[in-house]
Amino acid sequence: MTDLSALPLVFSDEVSRARTEGAALVALESTIITHGMPYPQNLETARAVEQAVRDNGAVPATMAVLDGQIHIGLNDDTLEQLAQARNVAKLSRADLAACLATGGTGATTVAATMICARLAGIGVFATGGVGGVHPGLAEHYDISADLQELAQTPVTVVCAGAKAILDLPKTFEVLETLGVPVITVGQDTLPAFWSRNSGLPAPLRMDDPAQIARAQVLRGALGLPGGQLVTQPIPETAEIAAEVLAPVIAQAQSDARTHNISAKGLTPYLLQRIYELTDGASLTANIALVLNNARLAARIAREMPASAT
Repeated sequence: MTDLSALPLVFSDEVSRARTEGAALVALESTIITHGMPYPQNLETARAVEQAVRDNGAVPATMAVLDGQIHIGLNDDTLEQLAQARNVAKLSRADLAACLATGGTGATTVAATMICARLAGIGVFATGGVGGVHPGLAEHYDISADLQELAQTPVTVVCAGAKAILDLPKTFEVLETLGVPVITVGQDTLPAFWSRNSGLPAPLRMDDPAQIARAQVLRGALGLPGGQLVTQPIPETAEIAAEVLAPVIAQAQSDARTHNISAKGLTPYLLQRIYELTDGASLTANIALVLNNARLAARIAREMPASAT
């Protein structure tokens, strides 16, 4: 058992009350704030996502590292501070501890948010899309740490699938190899982030939040490590069809190669370039799917027994 007193954890007042009262909690990442969109739209979106969690019966806990401390939940002041911060580190498993040790400030990716959620006893996390295998694997071997995190950290992650800029078949093949359950809600095919249908069959389908929560509990009872990836399609009204996106993504990837963009800078660059090429439609879709995922995550969290978090 981790000794929380030895860790630089700061709980917001809202999260502290929820822990005391045994209320359902949903973890939220912070890279969408620092690396996903400009100010003040990032702040407005963060507040809207938190409110979507509250409106569906749970308490939001946005994760971030500020001045060498892990914040479990952000109040209005810290949320505003993060939304306007510059040169914020993008934290994953490899550099989370280093950022804490040096007193730095960083936004949490999917992997880092899962780690922080586990430390705080939060079993459900809502995000936009997870990372995965980038195209051209044989040349650069670029695989997101999110996939390995799902295999070892017991948190249920709710998303709209892997980001559409990725090699989706390889991404889900890696998840299968790692033993990560991939559950789709509402349809029999995996969603593709901005698009509802990737053309790939869903390995598992569950439409009942209680069943999804129960599956995570049973994984723990069986002694199986890791969490589950829950995917649900973007709302129809916000979807960008896959055939519309395909040439846009190809152009963005070509531009990234031209400018030698790689590693941690690749995904933010591609998302920004796609935003430009779609005249902002990709960001509108992104906001819609994150809100949708927050609502579902809250419903799952309400079904998760306290002993499972």
